[in-house]
Amino acid sequence: MRIVQWRFGWIGLLLTLTLSAWAQQVATGVVFHDRNRNGIRDAGEPGIPNVLVSNQREVVKTDAQGRYRLPVDDDTVLFVIKPRGWALPVSDDNVPRFYYVHKPNGSIPVRYGGVPPTGALPASVDFPLYPQREPDRFRALVFGDTQPRDMTEIFYIGRDVVRELIGTKEAAFGVVLGDVLFDDLSLFPALTRMMGQIGVPIYYVLGNHDINFDSPDDQNSDETWHRYFGPNYYAFQYGRAHFLVLDDVVWFGAREGQRGRYVGGLGERQIEFIRNYLRYANRNDLIVLLMHIPMWEWPDAERRQVFDALAPFANTLSFSAHTHIQMHRFFGADAGWKGRTTHHHINAVTVCGSWWTGAPDPVGIPHTTMRDGTPNGYLWLEVRGNRYHVRYQAARRPPDYQMHIYTPDEVDRAKLAETPVLVNYFFGSEFCTVEMRVGDGAWVRMQQVVDTPDPAYAALKQQEQEFKLPGRTLPGLNPAIHLWRGNLPPDLPRGFHQIEVRVRNLFGDEYRDRRVIRVR
Repeated sequence: MRIVQWRFGWIGLLLTLTLSAWAQQVATGVVFHDRNRNGIRDAGEPGIPNVLVSNQREVVKTDAQGRYRLPVDDDTVLFVIKPRGWALPVSDDNVPRFYYVHKPNGSIPVRYGGVPPTGALPASVDFPLYPQREPDRFRALVFGDTQPRDMTEIFYIGRDVVRELIGTKEAAFGVVLGDVLFDDLSLFPALTRMMGQIGVPIYYVLGNHDINFDSPDDQNSDETWHRYFGPNYYAFQYGRAHFLVLDDVVWFGAREGQRGRYVGGLGERQIEFIRNYLRYANRNDLIVLLMHIPMWEWPDAERRQVFDALAPFANTLSFSAHTHIQMHRFFGADAGWKGRTTHHHINAVTVCGSWWTGAPDPVGIPHTTMRDGTPNGYLWLEVRGNRYHVRYQAARRPPDYQMHIYTPDEVDRAKLAETPVLVNYFFGSEFCTVEMRVGDGAWVRMQQVVDTPDPAYAALKQQEQEFKLPGRTLPGLNPAIHLWRGNLPPDLPRGFHQIEVRVRNLFGDEYRDRRVIRVR
């Protein structure tokens, strides 16, 4: 700017100020009660006060007439933050519509198409809301990577997961935790149409397979996402819970023939949005972070900044996906967490399991077991005021299908003492108690092991090596960190015996399973 003034004097100064004013404008509008649900503010439709609106950095509250003001530039997404007791409009595919994309010149050219030129900023950018009842206790669906690579796999999702959830009355909404697709972004409409069949609003998180790989930088890597879903990070409230949907994929574009790469992280602007939003949140409410890449992959400094912002809140939870392994992490003081208790992070089971690999089952769907032996599926989040409860659900299985028991069907009596019993409790953590007994014997506590692959998954990999099985090859072996080990009593008599396993998890849920063996 100094160079322009020195060379061109007042003409340069005026030109600079004009360009700055053009690039930095102020958007204004009204959040209103859309009484006739047509998406347009008509006469007699009142503004709603005290509703939060954001430009992905600043967060402001509407005044008594429902009006707000926010700065924008030529690449801004404005959005309303759904407050408690109000519903957002949704598309025919049940995708929430709560944003306005302002790109006067449109997106840069990208393979799958971005946002067309939006033109000048409207005189008023208005957001409709509809009143709805929101109890303190509600349930939501949490889906890890759906990640289809083609229409065939979109129909796998339909037959494997969507079918059993269509018309559910239990879920208030659902969330897909990124990797919505597997690189082919032209499939967004088909995928959202399939997930929309469930019949509840579905919120979407950006994943590393949902970006524009031909973008030269991170700023322009979400152009197709903006076209279909609006903001790449945002927030909404339901009941006494605040949900912050994060974009933690940082894209480094290809350089001189080299492939681009990504890392986990947030960036300064997004962290400022988190801080600004949390200033308005009640400290007694539940704060839930929704992301794709687990937060342990973030830069340490960024994770600590987010933990600092969360420090005033006693009730927090976060979800991620990405790894295709289900696990729990509990962040404490050594990681920068400042709460009285640890911060609970759940790395969720994926819908696509191991990327739709493995031999097809009798109805033609790959078994797609994850590398830790967990069957593909999804999670149920239940919020009770400012507390939470989470349950794992395997696809096309009953709700109590929570574990596998591994031990030989027949055991030589002389080898009882050295014959292990392994239990893979798919949603297990170090805060679980796993016990076993044989017959009416005493319950014996089993020990968690973290360096052993799931036996059934290991057998599947061996079969792939020995036989030419149909379907895509499963990924390599990985330790099942939710595996427990015990031993059979050495004095069992010959004959048939029933092994019973009892699991109590960190939420107090109890599950049981049985296995019958024969001692020779």
